[in-house]
Amino acid sequence: MRHAVIMAGGSGTRLWPLSRAERPKQLLDVVAEEGGGAHSLLVEAFVRLQAVLPTSNIWVCTAARYGEQIRAALPELGADRLVLEPMARDTANAVGLAAALVADVDPDAELAVVSADHVIRPVERFAAVLSTAYDALTVRPDALVTLGIRPTAPATGFGYVQRGPATEVPGVAEAASFREKPDLATAEHYLASGEYLWNSGMFVWRARTVLDALADHLPETAKGLAQVVAQPPGPARDAVLAEVFPTLPKISVDYAVLEPAAARPGRVLVADLDVDWLDVGSWPALAHTLDTVDGNAVRGLSLTLDASGNIVFSEDPDHLVALLGVRDSVVVHTADVTMVCPVADAEGVKALLAAVEQRHGSRFS
Repeated sequence: MRHAVIMAGGSGTRLWPLSRAERPKQLLDVVAEEGGGAHSLLVEAFVRLQAVLPTSNIWVCTAARYGEQIRAALPELGADRLVLEPMARDTANAVGLAAALVADVDPDAELAVVSADHVIRPVERFAAVLSTAYDALTVRPDALVTLGIRPTAPATGFGYVQRGPATEVPGVAEAASFREKPDLATAEHYLASGEYLWNSGMFVWRARTVLDALADHLPETAKGLAQVVAQPPGPARDAVLAEVFPTLPKISVDYAVLEPAAARPGRVLVADLDVDWLDVGSWPALAHTLDTVDGNAVRGLSLTLDASGNIVFSEDPDHLVALLGVRDSVVVHTADVTMVCPVADAEGVKALLAAVEQRHGSRFS
């Protein structure tokens, strides 16, 4: 049976001060709706999967401290479909835990792994390509399928996957190689060649296949997860999870599974996802979800005079943010923090937060 898990454990530090440790970006209402209002990235991801799967087969994996907020945001989520990580141990362990729990209820499960950070349009195209990726498992049951986004620019902030020979499934090729975030010249070469796709961080595989891959490449994690699911659901399993999970080696699923598996020709496949894709990981990315007013990306009460190229976000409907003669800046107002930086330096917000924490502790994080 087909299942999917939404990975929703990140803290969104590059969207500080809007995103906080106890109120991460995936739970913030930042995606505008037609006719007014907004909803969260998590709800966006959940509804997108409902176009492909029954609601009962949708899971969410998140940090334990976000559990109650996730349940409140997704009342349709099944009571036993929430996977809670006791602490962050990177994506190999999060994906492995989700796969182990899904396989425990459905040993033959085909599992999609998607992110709670994305805005994807049109949803119908996403649903069609995701279904194609599941279909690829029919002819290549041991494959690890990654979804590759057709690039629209020489982006240096994404990893890339190189397409190899075509498979029996239209729109799905063998993955020839994975590439880390490139410099601009390399990214321009990738774009011009037509051989490379952005690595979206979304995957489709049999739950048992990824667990077997972890056993091959990350045996300590595989052993720990086996100890967890050896216990029946409930307090006994939770206790073992709390004891074992923090001891697992911290590593990404790309390094632990995808890249070693790609050394074997035909083991890793890539499905071509030709959509408008936005990875909402920074203020410039989030700007694409905001209203455009006089050449500025805006949410909240604001006024700009002789100002352009700015990103202006205010949470307080009664607080006016007024800009005069300001260019290409990020201006964010929350109840306890006002943050201003050049758009060009927005990737440094994470470092700014670290400095704030060093000076003020966790008060503003």
